[in-house]
Amino acid sequence: MATTKVTVTLDNDQLARIRELVRAGQSPNVSAFVKHAVGVSLDDVAGWREMLKEALDQTGGPLTKEELEWADNILSPAAGKKASRKRKAA
Repeated sequence: MATTKVTVTLDNDQLARIRELVRAGQSPNVSAFVKHAVGVSLDDVAGWREMLKEALDQTGGPLTKEELEWADNILSPAAGKKASRKRKAA
């Protein structure tokens, strides 16, 4: 498998914890740990996507435009900030 070297930015605490796992022999090196973590994350996203597709298929098909807009408003990080601002002002 072809690979490409990239630069990523991690919190100092995250890097320290990864290096500790490497020192403990739980990963060969930092790159191997990150490569594994990315693979797990990609598989997780694919699994959730498939599970959502199956649920939608069982309950009436894809979301409508209105349902997508509603979900985007509820799940958007900006929506949480707006809601918290309103609570503070009240």
